Amino acid sequence: MTDHAKVKERLAEINPDALTCDRFDDALVSIGRRFNSPPVAVYSISKVLDILEADMSRDDAREYFEFNSIGAWVGDHTPIFLEDEDQC
Repeated sequence: MTDHAKVKERLAEINPDALTCDRFDDALVSIGRRFNSPPVAVYSISKVLDILEADMSRDDAREYFEFNSIGAWVGDHTPIFLEDEDQC
C-alpha cells in the first residue's frame, strides 16, 4: 500500500466526512487539524502542481490550482494545502 493510500485509509477511519481530491491522490501527504474542526486531508502544493502540469503549463497549473483548489472552501471538511519548503 502506498503512503498516500495509508493516509487516505486512516483519514476515512477518523473522519469519514473528510473531503479528498481523487485526482490528487499522489499529492496526499498527511492529516491536518484546525481548531475546533475535524481532521482533514493535507496535500502537497508542489505535488499537486506536478500532477496538473501533465496537462498544462506551470503558469496555467498555478492559476487553475489557486482558483479551483485554494479558492474552494466547502466547509470544515475542506482539505489543507501545504506550502512545501521550496515554495516558502
